[in-house]
Order: sequence, then C-alpha cells, then structure tokens
Amino acid sequence: MMFLTMADVILRYIFNRPIAGAFEIAEYMMAVLVSFGIVYCAHAGGHVSVDIVVNLFPKRIQVIVNVLTNLILFSLFVVIAWQNALFVKEIYGQGLTSAVLYIPAYPFIAVAMIGFLAFCLVIFVDLLKGLTELRRK
Repeated sequence: MMFLTMADVILRYIFNRPIAGAFEIAEYMMAVLVSFGIVYCAHAGGHVSVDIVVNLFPKRIQVIVNVLTNLILFSLFVVIAWQNALFVKEIYGQGLTSAVLYIPAYPFIAVAMIGFLAFCLVIFVDLLKGLTELRRK
C-alpha cells in the first residue's frame, strides 16, 4: 500500500501520469489489512489497555473485569460482523463497484466481515480462558 501510494505520488508530480485507481486500490487494501491487523493484534495480546485502577483490585476481581470486558467486546463484534454480512448482501444486490476501475466492492466488505468474525473467535477464546481462570480461583 505504501509503495503504491509512493509510486502514484512520484508518477503524478514528476511525470504527470498518476496511477489510475490508486486511491481505490489503497482503500480496498486498507479494508483487508485493518480488519486482519486487528485480529493479529488481539491474538498477540498487543492491544493497549489502561489498567491503572484494575491492577489495584484483588486478582479475582481483575479476572471478573476481564471476563465482563471480553463479554461486552464479543457481543459488540458479533453484531458488527452480522451487520457487515447484511451489508455484503445489500452491496452485492446493488452491484456497487469502484468509480474508476469498476472493482466490485462486496468481496472486500466480505473480507472485512471475515476479519471481524475471526476477531470474535479470538475474543471468545480469551473469554473462555477468563472463565476457566475464574473457576479455578
């Protein structure tokens, strides 16, 4: 994505010949990269968390807060994935394409939906780990 943007800028300003549809391609690439980047970050445990207050609680309360947070996240992202599925169906029915290259939009929305579903699975696994830890304590 970076090289595409760089090439587009160089070709535009030096040779006055931009890459047709570079903006559209970058948008579609971003939809794929961001959705799966979120999944990778969650799987690696790389999301930022502010736990200044939570660290002051006893370990059992910390686990309960973690379980509740994961439950809320799971519920929210299941709804987001479901709404994306409805959106894919709608966009497919309309036959929406990009303006310059006429690339269909629905496959990229579907990939984002799959990314959100994968994120739901990661959150669900974390939720189960938290519940297992809660049972032990």
